[in-house]
Amino acid sequence: MNWILLAEIAYALLVIIVILRVLLDTRSSTKALAYILFIIFVPFIGMIFYFTVGINYRKRKLYSKKIVEDEPFRKSIKSKLHAYSESISHSGLLASEYQNLSEFILRSGSSPLTANNRVKLLINGEEKFPELLAALENAKSHIHIEYYIYEDDVTGNSVADVLIRKAQEGVEVRFMYDDFGSRLGRAFIKKLEDAGVQTIPFYKIIWYAFANRLNYRNHRKIIIIDGTTSFIGGINMSDRYRNDFQKENHLFWRDTHLMIEGVATSYLQYLFLCDWNFCSPHRLDYDKVYFPDQSNHEVLEDEVVQIAASGPDSPQPLIFYSLLEAIASAKKCIYITSPYFIPGESLMDVLIIAVQSGLDVKILIPGISDSKMVNAAAGAYYTELIQYGAKIYKYNKGFVHAKTMVIDDNLAIVGSANMDYRSFDLNFEVNAMVYSKTIARQLTEVFEEDLAASELIDAEQWLSRPKYMKLWEKMVRLLSPFL
Repeated sequence: MNWILLAEIAYALLVIIVILRVLLDTRSSTKALAYILFIIFVPFIGMIFYFTVGINYRKRKLYSKKIVEDEPFRKSIKSKLHAYSESISHSGLLASEYQNLSEFILRSGSSPLTANNRVKLLINGEEKFPELLAALENAKSHIHIEYYIYEDDVTGNSVADVLIRKAQEGVEVRFMYDDFGSRLGRAFIKKLEDAGVQTIPFYKIIWYAFANRLNYRNHRKIIIIDGTTSFIGGINMSDRYRNDFQKENHLFWRDTHLMIEGVATSYLQYLFLCDWNFCSPHRLDYDKVYFPDQSNHEVLEDEVVQIAASGPDSPQPLIFYSLLEAIASAKKCIYITSPYFIPGESLMDVLIIAVQSGLDVKILIPGISDSKMVNAAAGAYYTELIQYGAKIYKYNKGFVHAKTMVIDDNLAIVGSANMDYRSFDLNFEVNAMVYSKTIARQLTEVFEEDLAASELIDAEQWLSRPKYMKLWEKMVRLLSPFL
């Protein structure tokens, strides 16, 4: 009996210590409460779950983002970036309502405003992949690829064939893939390596750190070519992301990507080098070949672009904060497309304020979802927004996977980040903030085309659904920090 009593006391002390750890380490009170309840009501498993997926790596710095070890040189580069960004900010190219947003991204993420960019909107894989293959064929110096999902299929191999050929021509080719999202076989990787392509999995999943490493994934989808051309957005490297293959039972896939030519590519290059140095034993240092001077290049279309990136390596959830600031800056309309809509309380608050202020708030979500749990959790947020007058549309043509936002007439956001806890807190993500009337208009037109293939959720019918459905959504919403 004494041993049982001592074991109970020891367990109680252990629970108290873990709860104190949760309180000290978890920034979100909602998430902290969820962890604490799980720890108390599910003995041992709750603690294992917390230490597996709950550790706040943002506070522990998963890795350093320095690619320049020489501190004076690093400070010199940072100073030049800030000076360059300031010059763009005061040039008249940036609308005054986005001064705070651009300054925040610069100070928090050291990502400068850039001008002299050409930006091309690419809708679905059938527009992206031809542009990508053509750009890869023109590579002269280097190709850097970083993808969450890269599959050994027709699309993946068509790109791999170009990478192999360019590597054999003497072009530096580096290929980084997420070890969970891609799951590429050894034969595929060996084919690349035998041709001279350098490959590395991001945050390789190993048995003794399986669950924890599984939780922090690289969800970015970026390609950098010669330091001047880049691709960014939501389209992974897979056949399922294109609709020009006539496959039986193929689900129409709606997605969005950007092709950027110009100075904005430099920050995507910086992100790649940081991620590569974290994963690879072969360190890449700052080199002018990776960051070519584009100041004397011909003016392209003078689009103003800023890259917002965040993950467990960033001191704060920069993408999350940038979306809050962007929505708060809106004067007329906010158009959001997201396949997973679990925004959390802060984003809900700014969206409700926007609706109550008379702004046109429209949200496009999948009519066909690939996760019943996520769909149920999202439903609770729909209820609250619909009550205040937001318009939510279900896309019925297929699966909408695009992650975009249009603010008024002159800000378009395209990237990899979903509107959920995982993208804001756990994944490595990247968005392009395009301060452009042209791209905002084009993305608005695409959004309106998507609405034509969608069904507006009827407010009266939605709010009068059976109480058991609403209760289920509320219950699942409690788990939203883990989805």
